[in-house]
This record gives sequence, structure tokens and C-alpha cells, in this order.
Amino acid sequence: MKALITGITGFVGSHMAEYLLNNNIEVYGTIRHRSRMNHISHLVDDLNLVECELRDPFSVESVIGHVKPDLIFHLAAQSFVPTSWNSPMDTIHNNVAGQLNIFEAVRRLGLNSKIQIACSSEEYGHVEPSEVPIKETNPLRPLSPYAISKVTQDYLGYQYYKSYGLHVVRTRTFNHTGPRRGENFVTSNFSKQIAEIEKGIKPPVIHVGNLQAKRDFTDVRDIVRGYWLALEKGDPGDDYNIASNTCWTIEEMLNLLLSYSKVEVQVQEDPARLRPSDVEIPAR
Repeated sequence: MKALITGITGFVGSHMAEYLLNNNIEVYGTIRHRSRMNHISHLVDDLNLVECELRDPFSVESVIGHVKPDLIFHLAAQSFVPTSWNSPMDTIHNNVAGQLNIFEAVRRLGLNSKIQIACSSEEYGHVEPSEVPIKETNPLRPLSPYAISKVTQDYLGYQYYKSYGLHVVRTRTFNHTGPRRGENFVTSNFSKQIAEIEKGIKPPVIHVGNLQAKRDFTDVRDIVRGYWLALEKGDPGDDYNIASNTCWTIEEMLNLLLSYSKVEVQVQEDPARLRPSDVEIPAR
């Protein structure tokens, strides 16, 4: 069995590659000439890496026609919500065009590939207290350009399943963390700030955004297993939430990280870290 992972050099993609290799799957991954390889450097000898610009339909069709994958895990995306406020068009174009090109290539080539698309809990956006815990049937009320891009990916997956019979499974993943998480993301960012304070590199001040926002955190290694199970057990055309079913405020997460350190810190809100609108998941 052959699997193609887009975004294989990224945080989730590298863990997806490890999971598939451990299950004796032949793994192909798309890269670009500027891709950073540090996340998969320990796997390179076991991978088949192919250069591909996902926004170029000819590049995508060439790769998929060459690989003819049984499984496609579409994980490549602009995935940092704050960046989408600064570059809304780039975020939407990047996230939608790449997926559309994959669908069109699979359709035109007549392949029976099973395709998992990595959508997001950000699609739910504004959630009413009566709607928690969030189910897949909950209304989508996106609150960022990133969330809009994910809603578009989500509905395109449904449309291509209904219109052309593509085996598309949509996964709406809540926050995930673990080894190799980028330093822009909250758990890694707090951890780095604490480490720099411990080493005397920076003053004992932790800069934060909205500490009262609530998030559901899952280990990335459980997430990729969920992606695998979604393709193996899920029904094509359906969507599946992947989460731990436990909510933390960002403040609770910060306090947990601080509990592993002996430094005394001052917590300071940084206006630059606040979003124009934030997803506030209400208490259960």
C-alpha cells in the first residue's frame, strides 16, 4: 500500500510519516525546494520525497499520476491563525488551491485513492454555551480568514464526494501539540519563553495573549492515529471531530508549564498577541 503525505516536512506530516512507516506503508511525501527537512531528517532513507508545488495543477497531477497512491493525507496548509489576519488572501488561496488540485488530479486520472483532508475546529468559531460539547452537526461560524479557508476545504471535500464519488474523509481536528511543534504556537511559545528565562537570555516576563480562551489539546501522535482510523473506518463524505474531550484555558496551560520550572515570572499581556476575534469555547 502506498500513501502520499502533503506537508510531510511539517509538524503533523512528520509524525504521520513515522506512524505509516511503523505500519509498513510505503510513504511518499511532497516537498518544495525551500522545505526545511529537520523534522524528517531521521526518516529520509525510508521515504520517497517528490518535489511538488501544490498550487500548480500540472505539478500536482504529475506527482499523483506517478505515485498512484492508495491513501492521500492532505496536511499541507498555512496553519497559523494569526498569520491569516495579516495575509488573508494568501492563506485562503494556499489552503484551497492545493486541495482543489489534488481532487482534480485524482478525478481526471480515475484513481480510487482514499483522501483525508485536515480541517479544523476553528471552523466552528462562535459556539453557544448550549452547544458544548461540540458535535459535527454544530453550525459553522468561522471567526478568522484561516477558519474560512478550512470551511472551504471542508465543503469542497463534501462536494467532490457527492459530485464525483471521490473517497474523501473530512477530519476537524482540535488543538494538538507535541514534539516538533512550531515555536509560534502557544504551548511551544510559552515553553521557549520559560527556557530562555531559565538560561538568563531574557528577563523574567512571559508575554501572553488571551489567557481566558479555552482549547482542547491532544498529543500529535494520537492525532495521526486518528487520521489513519478516519480513512480506514470512516465513511466517505463524512466529517469527524478529533479531540481529547477536555478543555483547558490558555492560563491553565501556562500554569502547567510553569509548574515544571523554578523561575519566578511576571505575566504580561501583549496587545500584538491578541486576535481581532477569538474563539471562546464556553465552559461545559
